[in-house]
Order: sequence, then C-alpha cells, then structure tokens
Amino acid sequence: MPEKRIALDVMGGDHAPASILDGAVLALEGVDGAAGLTPDRILLVGDEAAVAAYFAERGGNPGFLVRHASEVIGMDESPALALRAKRDSSIGGCVAAVRGGEARALVSMGNTGACVGASTLGLGTLEGVRRPGIAITVRMTGSPVTFLDMGANIACKPEHLLQYGMMGSIFMRDLLNVDNARIGLLNIGEEPGKGTELLKETYGQLKEAPLNFVGNVEGTDVFAGACDVVVTDGFTGNVVLKLMEGLSGFLMKLVHKGLVQHEAPFAPQLLGELQSHTDYAEYGGALLLGVKGTVVIGHGRSDGSAVANALRLAARALSADVDRHIVEGVAAFGRA
Repeated sequence: MPEKRIALDVMGGDHAPASILDGAVLALEGVDGAAGLTPDRILLVGDEAAVAAYFAERGGNPGFLVRHASEVIGMDESPALALRAKRDSSIGGCVAAVRGGEARALVSMGNTGACVGASTLGLGTLEGVRRPGIAITVRMTGSPVTFLDMGANIACKPEHLLQYGMMGSIFMRDLLNVDNARIGLLNIGEEPGKGTELLKETYGQLKEAPLNFVGNVEGTDVFAGACDVVVTDGFTGNVVLKLMEGLSGFLMKLVHKGLVQHEAPFAPQLLGELQSHTDYAEYGGALLLGVKGTVVIGHGRSDGSAVANALRLAARALSADVDRHIVEGVAAFGRA
C-alpha cells in the first residue's frame, strides 16, 4: 500500500486544518463513476491533536493514518528561511514520508515556495531532468490547456523550456487523454525571430525536437485554443496566472453588478461556473513535474472540494506512472 499512499499536508492553506480534513473525507467518495480513495491511502501529516479534535466532533477517524508534525510554515514566510528554521514542519513531514517510502505522493495547499524547495531538495529530480516545473491546467475554451512553468524556475535556460514542452506533452497524454499535444512557446509575437535570446534559442530547439510544436503563441492565442501546452519561464508564467485569476474575478464582479443593477434574471451559480474556466483547482491543483515522487500543489484558499480533487489528481498520476514516462521521454530526447 505505501506505493499508492498520498501524504497530505493537513496544516497548509488559509483554512487549515478543517478544509484540508474536509477534503480528505470527501476524497473517500466516488465521483464520475470512479471509486473513492480508501482511508489507508491517505497519510495525514500535521498536528495530531488538531486532527484528533476534528474527528472527535465527527464521529471518529474513518481510518486515516497520521504522522505528527509540530510546526507549520506560514503562507507569507520566506521558504528558504522557514525550511531551515522549522525542521518539523508539515510540508517537510510530507516530503520525508515520500523519501522514506511511507508514501509515493504528497499534496499541499501550503506555501508554494516551501513545497517546491522541500520537494526538489528532499526528493531530487528525475533522471535526466534539469529543473522541475509547475504544471497548471485550466479549461479556457472548454478544452484543457496546461501552462508550464508557473513559478518553480524563474531563471530558465533553453534546455529547461525544451524539457517543459516534453513533460507537458506526457502530462497531457497520461492524465488528460490528449495525444500528440500541441506545444506553444509563449512570446510577444508569432514570428520565429521575436522575443529574447532565450526564447529565440528555445524556439529553434523546440522546432527540432520530436514534439508537436506549433510555434510561438501570444497571450491572445492562448484563449483561442491555439495550443494544448503553453511553455514559459516561471517568472512570466506566475505573472500570467495571477493576472488571469485576478482579471477573471474582477470581470465576474462587474457582470454580477451589472445584472443586479439592470434587474436581469440570472442564475448565480452560472458566474461561478464561468470563473471556474480559469481555476486550476477544477483539475485538482498543480503538478510539480520532474521530481522523484508525485507532488501536487494547491491554492492556499482551497476548500474541501479542491483538496479532494488534488488527492484524486495525485492518485491518477500514480496510476498513470507519469514519472516513469517522463524519465523515458527524457532518455528518448537524448537519443534523438
């Protein structure tokens, strides 16, 4: 069972531990015809007393394993400083569980930088992978679009971006059933000569790689379904993500205000459904691709439903053997 177990950071996130434990319970339920996870597949990592108090109010622990962690890394703490100062953090406990064989995957809604740092240093990268990247999937035009990287690597080299294209293609195939995914390089223009030296060199490498590379894509192209995977450096990707989320929320507020002012009939849940097209929690969170072990990072503001989706994503990634396929893909790239 350890080879299928998922370590869950109980203390990470804005609404921890209640929303995290809500998600663990929800993950036991089946969805879309698929069976739910069994309690022994989820290892709760965090304050034992807080976990016990939660379940005491709800009729008892249904069978989750618990690993105690006495410290919590706050959302606003410096990842590097916090990881050194808090040796018994819940994030660190999740990484230790995967490294020690108690689990094969981890899920955290906590400090993203701390999760990336602890996972990269504590687990190491897959054979041949230069730098891990955060893959975030949103629905956009109704079809899934994955962005990679969204914040793990802000100082990219061409070979890093090339591998992001390769890992993104494998991710889309294994988890979203998109064969031969179209790879686009985020740039300020479609022409091959546009952009920085980094982007020009990356363009050439992606064009020669055994990938379905469709060329440079601009920001507007992403919303028009021009590609399935958007390759970018972590700095640009994170700016795009935050801008996309902020603009989506802003527009929904304007639409709601306008509908109310004009007394137009509407279903409030429709606005939530529209906004979900730019919410990667709908797909369960963000996979940190390229590390040894499945790592899913979620929104700090995640509710129980989002946490359950993240656990299901981790379970699907384990079942699909994404890590092995990435190693094989990198090796094939080397031969090519």
